[in-house]
Amino acid sequence: MGGYILKRLLSAIPVLLGITVIVFLIMAMIPGDPATAILGSFATPENVERLNRFLGLDEPLWRQYFIWLGNMLQGDFGRSFALNRPVLDEILDRFSATLILAGTAFILCAVLGIVAGVVSASRQYGLADKAITFVVILGISVPSFFLGMMMILLFAVQLRWLPVSGMFSIWGGGNLPDLIRHLTMPAIALAVVATGVVARLSRGAMLEVLRQDFIRTARAKGVPERRVIWGHALRAAMVGIIPVLGIQAGFVLSGAVYIEIVFQWPGVGRMLVDAILRRDILLVQGGVVFIAACYVGFNIVVDVAQAMLDPRIKT
Repeated sequence: MGGYILKRLLSAIPVLLGITVIVFLIMAMIPGDPATAILGSFATPENVERLNRFLGLDEPLWRQYFIWLGNMLQGDFGRSFALNRPVLDEILDRFSATLILAGTAFILCAVLGIVAGVVSASRQYGLADKAITFVVILGISVPSFFLGMMMILLFAVQLRWLPVSGMFSIWGGGNLPDLIRHLTMPAIALAVVATGVVARLSRGAMLEVLRQDFIRTARAKGVPERRVIWGHALRAAMVGIIPVLGIQAGFVLSGAVYIEIVFQWPGVGRMLVDAILRRDILLVQGGVVFIAACYVGFNIVVDVAQAMLDPRIKT
């Protein structure tokens, strides 16, 4: 297992390097002068030239990339000029909020999606299967941001059951119940599409397993149906379900960007949008690379978990 983990870690290195190249080139191709955007009304020719020299923007593009990459490898993501603080500190402060939102949404989509898929497969073509299929298709078809706005209109504006935006109440609170009330709508809106995808693919994986010989043998031996479904079949199906969860984790993490905008959630997604509007290049580059590294790391964890369930994968 140690050799497999090392191999997966080494394979992640070119992926992360490729991400840094893409992010750097995209930011370099954005029209306009970053120094002028940063300085605003103080953008005199002398100040622009001085800031370009300080940021290294007067260097060739390839040299700018290697300077930025070398600093990142040493843990220095640069400094945000708009916020006047280190980029990494700002990302870490915001990432805790994103992790709460994306983590909650991922747990919801994993648990609800797997349960729905198992129930649907165990009652194939029955009323429960048709009802779950209808709800799943409906959930997949509705964009998360639209669902979020509709939830705000219904539960916050009309019924006034839940707060409109933010992570905590501005007039106090700050405790766990207050967090849960603010988290409910964005987490559900973010999880709906991923839940539908997990449910559909879990159903397919379960149907394939339920047709195998060892399931018929277990039933012939008189093993209770509940144990056959939730014990034997689900364990075997998890080999095919776990990679789906890894993909949906990336979807949830990237989808947090627009959900954070809709609900004004103070996470990395909202930070990135604000940084793009301010042309805060180092903050944008650092934030995107950090999120991408988290996604790659999570996929390595998923691959290791899948290898633990199916030793054939390590060969």
